[in-house]
Amino acid sequence: MVWTAIWNEYLTSRRFPSSSPPIIAACDRFGSLAAFGRSGSPNLSANASGYGLCSLPNDLKYGMGLLSNRKLSTSILTPDSSDDSFPCGLLTKKTVITPDRTIGQYQDLVIPVTNFQNEDKGFMVLAGDVFDVPIRKDIIHNVVKWQLAKRQQGTHSTKTISEVSGTGRKPWNQKGTGRARHGTLRSNQFRGGCIMHGPKPRSHAIKMNKQVRRLGLKIALTARAAEGKLIVFDDMVLPTHKTKNIVNYYNQMENTKKVLVVEGGPIDEKLKLATQNLHYVNIIPSIGLNVYSILLHDTLVMSRDAVNKIVERMHTPINR
Repeated sequence: MVWTAIWNEYLTSRRFPSSSPPIIAACDRFGSLAAFGRSGSPNLSANASGYGLCSLPNDLKYGMGLLSNRKLSTSILTPDSSDDSFPCGLLTKKTVITPDRTIGQYQDLVIPVTNFQNEDKGFMVLAGDVFDVPIRKDIIHNVVKWQLAKRQQGTHSTKTISEVSGTGRKPWNQKGTGRARHGTLRSNQFRGGCIMHGPKPRSHAIKMNKQVRRLGLKIALTARAAEGKLIVFDDMVLPTHKTKNIVNYYNQMENTKKVLVVEGGPIDEKLKLATQNLHYVNIIPSIGLNVYSILLHDTLVMSRDAVNKIVERMHTPINR
């Protein structure tokens, strides 16, 4: 629409010369020369001084090409602008897409709050030092390794030569039989004998600093928040204990395979009965939230109370 008006102005100026170059007049009417993408162009300045109209179509074509490839603008235009510097009909109505935020800036996050009925319950601010920390895969790996090693029972046990039942007599003479020399039938090479250097009950736990363990949980929560897989509920109240209540809500979730529900206090009895037959929904209290459970579930559902308790736990000084 703009270029049509400029072209008409140009044709009119060729038939009826005016006191000023037509391209400059058209630009003054529809905006500055920056709209053509060639602000300060030598051809345009020559046209302005010498009225050389022979090169104007090339300038127009060049300006149209630059305008089509142009993505940034320093002007702020609104439909309510008082001046007629730009036609309001050309202003787009689409929402401007903001760039993705940078993770790990320790900025507080604002997240909507809902419930199992998808009702709007306002918003909640998540602490930036808990839900927006730099991602460290090495720390996550070490914390998971520590957690799996610590939960290993270590009750495996085998019998040594002194614990195996059997005789202590020498099976045969030391010499003269042509057989190998032996002193007991409870050795590891005989059937029913002992196991040499076998496992005995022990602890498989490894040492890890509390600061690293706490940082691992913060990183796991940050990852879920950055992926958009962190959902905050106002409460975990269900109308009935029927499983269909959880199934209906699960079917509405997109790109979700397993859900971890974190309750702040004691787990509600209706919620426990509604999820006990679903292998893809697990419930734990906030005191039991850990890195390995977060990684096993791709979606994290937390109540307001659970978020507050987790933040309080992360802010509590570590006893030296």
